[in-house]
Amino acid sequence: MRKRHFLLAAGIALSLGSVFAGALGTPTGKVVLTITGKIGQTNSPQGAQFDMVMLEKLPQHSFTTLTPWGKKPIQFTGPLLRDVLAAVKAQGSVITAMALNDYQTSIPVEDAMKYDMVIAHKMNGQAIAVKTKGPLFIVYPFDAKPELRSATYYERSPWQLKSLTLK
Repeated sequence: MRKRHFLLAAGIALSLGSVFAGALGTPTGKVVLTITGKIGQTNSPQGAQFDMVMLEKLPQHSFTTLTPWGKKPIQFTGPLLRDVLAAVKAQGSVITAMALNDYQTSIPVEDAMKYDMVIAHKMNGQAIAVKTKGPLFIVYPFDAKPELRSATYYERSPWQLKSLTLK
């Protein structure tokens, strides 16, 4: 009888572990992004956590655009925000993005579906250091559409991104 209870308890523990890990996998390196709120897929009690390797395993996209923070166009590379949201089965309509310095901005989920914005981890082919806006930076393809060249979208592009909360 004890053996059966032990096996049942072990099975439940394994099932709970897989509820968290699911299709996301589990970060093995330093967590660089945590996603919480209205999401359907988690891999930890804190929500969905990603290390850099996990983000790099998602399809990567690059574009070159001029930003208001630089004098020359920069190539940004990373997964599309919409692909990251799909990975966690996001269900909200607004994303609150938080930076390492506690800067917060709200991004409509609709923007992620409408524009090919990336969670950049590379600028001009190089990993983004914290001192140069890294390790993660949400970037719109500002040069792709005239409406993106405005304070509204610039303010929705946090650098030193650490977390997203879906509401």
